[in-house]
Amino acid sequence: MPRLWTETIADHRHAVRDAVLDATAVLVAEHGLAGVAMSQVAQRAGIGRATLYKYFPDLESVLQAWHERQIDSHLKQLAAAREATDGDVRRQLEAVLRAYVSVAGAHDGSALATSLHGGEHVTRAQHHLHGFVAGLLADGVRAGQLRADVPTGELAGYVLAALSAAGGLPDGDARERLVGVVLDGLRPPG
Repeated sequence: MPRLWTETIADHRHAVRDAVLDATAVLVAEHGLAGVAMSQVAQRAGIGRATLYKYFPDLESVLQAWHERQIDSHLKQLAAAREATDGDVRRQLEAVLRAYVSVAGAHDGSALATSLHGGEHVTRAQHHLHGFVAGLLADGVRAGQLRADVPTGELAGYVLAALSAAGGLPDGDARERLVGVVLDGLRPPG
């Protein structure tokens, strides 16, 4: 096959996949995870159901792919939050933690959402997130802005465990208070 033809087919497949995932995002926002059906996804994406089934064998695989894309987007948001600050590690950490709790507070906690969080892509993302936070904490320790009496890997685990409570908090004010408590716990002792 000529290179141009191969690239065109690959571009088309990528565009169809993106359209399906975009449609899924809209439908999840409108109806929740449990309110999405394959026929709705196909209709919203502007493709036939037969075409949709060529790309995804079932609704679970559509939702899994959408969820993977969401997680990638969330990780990029955290990196962007860090980059948007002036370079002060404490402000970077605060921006990252605020971004994290805003994402964590948006999950619906349904059984379907919980099942999506059990995949291998989530495990990879959690390792990436842990390393990202541990690296940021290590920068803060080196700068003398954060506590050095706990290994940064452990400290990253504590921070992420504490911030996981954001999903059960009633509003943004409560999530902001949670970030404040975590940041206070990261101050150097004394």
